[in-house]
Amino acid sequence: MTELLPLMSYCLVMSATPGPNNVLLATTGANFGGRGALPIILGIQAGMFVQTMLMCMGLSSVFVAYPMAHQVLRVGGSLYLVFLAWKLSGASAGGTQAAKAVSFAQAAAFQALNPKSWLKTITVASVFMPAGHNAFGDALLVAVIGALVGAPCNAVWALFGMSIRHVLQDPRKQRIFNLTMGAILLVLAVMILR
Repeated sequence: MTELLPLMSYCLVMSATPGPNNVLLATTGANFGGRGALPIILGIQAGMFVQTMLMCMGLSSVFVAYPMAHQVLRVGGSLYLVFLAWKLSGASAGGTQAAKAVSFAQAAAFQALNPKSWLKTITVASVFMPAGHNAFGDALLVAVIGALVGAPCNAVWALFGMSIRHVLQDPRKQRIFNLTMGAILLVLAVMILR
């Protein structure tokens, strides 16, 4: 257990701190409630699980051999954050607009473009993956721990959004909130490109 504590601590910090996933969850919780946020939480964890497994099983060597792959992911991730910012800024809790919450599949697929997810999984694979053991079993353990720590952290962000939902019944306040959250995603996109 003492060997797993640093891994769990790292997963806690990476999952609980602000980033694209958590901004998305707070905004979704505020605009669509728990029903809108749950598929995103599950999608994030499914995407992270697959990504962690792939990185721990050797995909990280691709980034060492081809540094341009990392640059492509940064640009693609930033562009997707711009898309999410646009989508979130038009969200509506009242359901009067055509905006819909991000789906399970979209949240899972986003992890392939989310630079923070790549940072987390590359670090997990290179720092916390045990060497010389059963690679698949160890990767599975690391991925499960990441999901068990990450899901509650993501839920807290969705609950934060849900807790301010009553304040956002005023369309003006909701619009300001959505534009602010969209702007945060835009700032994250710019920071990733730097």
